[in-house]
Amino acid sequence: MTVELELQSLEKRFGAQPVTRGVSLSVRQSEIVALLGPSGSGKTTVLRLVAGFETPDSGRIVVGGEDVTDTPPERRRFGMVFQHYALFPHMSVGENVAFGLEPAGISRAEAPGRVRETLAVVDLAGFEDRRVTELSGGQQQRVALARALAPRPRVLLLDEPLSNLDPTLRDRTRRELKRVIRRVGITTLFVTHEQEEAFELGDRIAVLHGGRLEQVGAPEELYEQPATRFVATFIGRSSVLPVLWRAGSDGRGAAEFPGDVRWPAVSGGRLPDGGPAHLVARPEGLALGSPGQVGALIGEVIERRYAGRVAFYTVRLADSVEAEVLAPPDAAKPGDAVGVVPARDAPPPRAYAPDPIA
Repeated sequence: MTVELELQSLEKRFGAQPVTRGVSLSVRQSEIVALLGPSGSGKTTVLRLVAGFETPDSGRIVVGGEDVTDTPPERRRFGMVFQHYALFPHMSVGENVAFGLEPAGISRAEAPGRVRETLAVVDLAGFEDRRVTELSGGQQQRVALARALAPRPRVLLLDEPLSNLDPTLRDRTRRELKRVIRRVGITTLFVTHEQEEAFELGDRIAVLHGGRLEQVGAPEELYEQPATRFVATFIGRSSVLPVLWRAGSDGRGAAEFPGDVRWPAVSGGRLPDGGPAHLVARPEGLALGSPGQVGALIGEVIERRYAGRVAFYTVRLADSVEAEVLAPPDAAKPGDAVGVVPARDAPPPRAYAPDPIA
């Protein structure tokens, strides 16, 4: 598939502080890519660089084969939905949607038809004369989206588009947003710190940490095959267990615990044989057993969180290390002595170098 948007080694500093460090990313035509990361990871700066609100210290931004690195924002033909929507409360819905049409070269005679057409796309047909203040949060979000789409941009940029909505409305609006973007077929780059939002909306997810791109991949790839310890611990739920690495072949080996307990494991990077490592295990990759079970780590259940047909158990192991285990809701109760073992038929956990997470 054709690459529509390409970021090439983007570097940006604010004073002496580097904010993005060699960020390179390709977004294919009609693809939705989420920029996901914690606060301060550089994701909003990347979006502002793409939009043209900031200028990179080095690197290039290419759209449809055209270098737009030095092109002013208004000439990039990008649509943008801001976190707070930036709608004009004194204008009608139709006037808000029409606001950017004249600068985009759309004549006044053509504008009303374009407004009606775009509002229909976001399921707000007939809302032209409504006041923005009369709309729900989800409807306001769709008006902002319609305004971004009306000039028919090459790329759609979204900055935390659902963060102002309450959880129930956010879930519904997220589904509506994805449906509209799919219907239009526009190349989309959006920023979020919500993993669920990134997983539901994004075809691929680009995980940023400390200004660096840690990994880009489909949700399943990030969850099941995290490339770094940061991705492994940032995506989903996990436990980090200190071990010694015993190397095998093809990246496989064993994680060794005190007492000569060994679990099969996969290396998440270069690890020296016999050296210290951190084993990252998903709750569903662990199981509860008896304290005397072969290969079990002995611990005490200190917390149980009910989740319907399953429960999450927090088990305190040796040296106050904690492991979270997914098991049936009647498997144990707080205070019980248990054994923690790898779950049957689950992929082996991954081991990483024990570097601290910045």
